[in-house]
Amino acid sequence: MIKYLLRKIVYGLAVLAGVVVIVFFLFNILPADPARMTQGQRSDVQSLEAVRKEFGLDKPVPVQFLYYINDLSPIGIHGSDEAAQKKYHYLKLFNVSATQALVLKFPYLRRSYQTKREVTSILVETVPNTFILALSAMIMATFLGILLGVLAAVYKDTWIDQSALAGSILGISAPSFFAGIIIAWVFGYVLSDYTGLNMSGSLYDYDPFKGQVLEWKNLILPMLTLGLRPLAIIMQLTRGAMLETLQQDYIRTARAKGLGRKAIILKHALRNALNPVVTAVSGWFASLLAGSFFVEYIFGYNGLGKATVDALEYADLPVVMGAILFIAFIFVIINILADILYALLDPRVKLN
Repeated sequence: MIKYLLRKIVYGLAVLAGVVVIVFFLFNILPADPARMTQGQRSDVQSLEAVRKEFGLDKPVPVQFLYYINDLSPIGIHGSDEAAQKKYHYLKLFNVSATQALVLKFPYLRRSYQTKREVTSILVETVPNTFILALSAMIMATFLGILLGVLAAVYKDTWIDQSALAGSILGISAPSFFAGIIIAWVFGYVLSDYTGLNMSGSLYDYDPFKGQVLEWKNLILPMLTLGLRPLAIIMQLTRGAMLETLQQDYIRTARAKGLGRKAIILKHALRNALNPVVTAVSGWFASLLAGSFFVEYIFGYNGLGKATVDALEYADLPVVMGAILFIAFIFVIINILADILYALLDPRVKLN
């Protein structure tokens, strides 16, 4: 078990390293100039050079990459002066020169080119909103998907089965950005007098008298949009796995022993049919964090996705890199947890 986890952690670190290399160099071949995007099109040469020097954009791309890796690594070489200690919040291990030290620190994701805020603080502010959105969408999709899948399998070839299959095909076919526009228009505009929902809005709204106010209703439409496709896929996977499981010999034996239909479905068939569903849930939850980008932008939902799309518009590399690294990290963690969950659900699965 320990060797398996260590191997998965090494693979995860390799994935994160690959993400850093690919995104960094792809971003640097774009024609956009972050300094000009920050200062505006009419900025003078001196201002542009000052900005490029401030963020290290005046150096060759390979040198920029090495500096970025040094900032990102939990063990790096930084200045031993007070300014460097305040910037990186590090624990000094030992001096490597009169002015440089090998230090232990939390990965430094740098500052936004546009707002000058630390990327870590932007993630701390936006990730909880995106996490709540993705988690609520996944809970809705998992509960309804398993329920509809079990009903479709138990009542195979009836109107329940046919309706569930038709709805799942519609859910898979509709891209999130298209479904979001339709859902926002229908429920947030046409039927707003009946639903009480807004076309756009974040989890927290600002009230001049009350300050920040929690608005749960602004979560409903983005949650519905984001959860449509995983709901459809989970429903089809559950239906297929249940149909296969219900044909197994041990299910026939349970029926022959006189076990009730409810006990057979819930205790014996459903548990053994959940492995493909666990795969879908684990993969989709991480995907929802990435897939929330356009959904958050459509609904004006203040989360990681909206912050990343805004950063892309202004060629704000530190924010984009921080967001992508965070999502890749979540993918790695969920992958490991899903493998452990397989072993807990099915004794036949061994972690070796």
